[in-house]
Amino acid sequence: MSRLLLTRKPFLFPTTTSLSSSSSSNLLSHFGRHFLPIRSSMAQSSSDPFQKIQITRDDTTFDAYVVGEEKAPGIVVLQEWWGVDFEVKNHAQTIAKLGTGYRALIPDLYRGKVGLDVAEAQHLMDGLDWQGAVKDIAASVSWLKSNGSPKVGVTGYCMGGALSIASAVLVPEIDAVVAFYGFLRQDLLILLRSRFLCSSLWRA
Repeated sequence: MSRLLLTRKPFLFPTTTSLSSSSSSNLLSHFGRHFLPIRSSMAQSSSDPFQKIQITRDDTTFDAYVVGEEKAPGIVVLQEWWGVDFEVKNHAQTIAKLGTGYRALIPDLYRGKVGLDVAEAQHLMDGLDWQGAVKDIAASVSWLKSNGSPKVGVTGYCMGGALSIASAVLVPEIDAVVAFYGFLRQDLLILLRSRFLCSSLWRA
């Protein structure tokens, strides 16, 4: 299995691999004034090229948005801390048109909620079940593969970048990962370390 993992230093968060809730709040108070106070929520219009689907895993069902050719290689596109807004949809549309084309899928990790300002986005990210989000990503990969995509990669931005890194380790069905910065939550970091330890012991 071939994987590509690209990272770059975050422009918002420090380069440490984990962040406590207190330091996260300090970042919010320090950087919040540099952001626009309000972001526009995602609007569904008649010209929207996305197909809205529902994916089920375990005992939960979540919405996802798909764009691109049905039989093309798949890319799971992961949101920033804002949620599924116009920006991540623009990213997905751009990815779908690259080269000979891809089928891009955005899982709605926040279950329909979108942060319209920094405080709300922080609240949504703090309340996210990150291990559950990795399961959503795995289910999204499975959906693409069972619906015509021969191979599937994952990419994400900021919070989505961190989840991309975690998925590269925890979801073996993924064929490639490109992560655009991001930091790992402590619970996921512990899980990844245990996975690396088990792998090292097995190889030894």
